[in-house]
Amino acid sequence: MTKGYIHSLESFGSVDGPGVRYLIFTTGCAMRCQFCHNPDTWTTKDADWQTADEVLKKALRYKNYWGEKGGITVSGGEPLLQIDFVIELFTLAKAQGIHTTLDTSGNPFSDAPEFMEKFDRLMEVTDLFMLDIKEMDESKHKKLTGHTNQNIIAMGDYISSHGGAMWVRHVLVPGLTDDDEGLKALKTKLDQWGDCVERVEILPYHTLGLAKWKKLNIDYPLDGVRVPTQEEVAHAEEMLGIQK
Repeated sequence: MTKGYIHSLESFGSVDGPGVRYLIFTTGCAMRCQFCHNPDTWTTKDADWQTADEVLKKALRYKNYWGEKGGITVSGGEPLLQIDFVIELFTLAKAQGIHTTLDTSGNPFSDAPEFMEKFDRLMEVTDLFMLDIKEMDESKHKKLTGHTNQNIIAMGDYISSHGGAMWVRHVLVPGLTDDDEGLKALKTKLDQWGDCVERVEILPYHTLGLAKWKKLNIDYPLDGVRVPTQEEVAHAEEMLGIQK
C-alpha cells in the first residue's frame, strides 16, 4: 500500500468541492505564497505517515453524511507532490462509488513522460480538480509564490483538452492580485477552458493564518496589507463573469 504524508483530517467540509466533504490535508509544498494561510503544511517534518487504505477507512465512517453530491477532497500542502498516494486513494474511493476532488495549485505539473503517465491515471479517478490560479502574469507570479505559473496554466489546458472538470479559485489580495489587467487575462483563459470550468470563485484575502507564520518564526511578507472590501470582491466577480 502507498503511504502519504498527512497533515490533518476534517470530517465535515462544505466549501472544498460539492456537497459535504471529508477533507484530507497532505503536507509538502514547493511554493511559498505570500498570502499562504497554512505555512505549517510546507514541510513533511511533523506529518503523519498513513496508507491510502487507512485514510479511506477513516473517511468511510462519515459516508452517510455525504449525500448524493459529497465525497472526499484531498488538499494540502500540495497533494500532487504525492501523486502515487492520491492515485491509490482515489482508485480505492472510486471502487466504492465515492466522488473524488483534488484541490491543487498545479505547481508540480510537468510534461515529463513519467509524470504525465501518472497524471493520466489520476485523471481517470478524479471527478473534480479545484485549481488555484494565484496570478496570470508570470513575473508577478514568481514574486508572489517563488515559482513560474506556466506549468500551472498548462495543467488547466491539459485538463480542459481531456474533458476534465474544474473549479477555479483566485485569491484576491489588494494591490497584488486585484488589478483589472490580471483579472481580464484570467477571464480570457477561463473562456478558453470553456465548459469544463464548472465554477469560479474569488477568495478574499484574510489574515487568519498570520498566527501560524509567527509561531513558525517566519517573516510575514504581507504585514499591513488590508483585506478587500465587499465592493472590490464584487468587482472582481463581475470581471470574471461570476453570477451570484
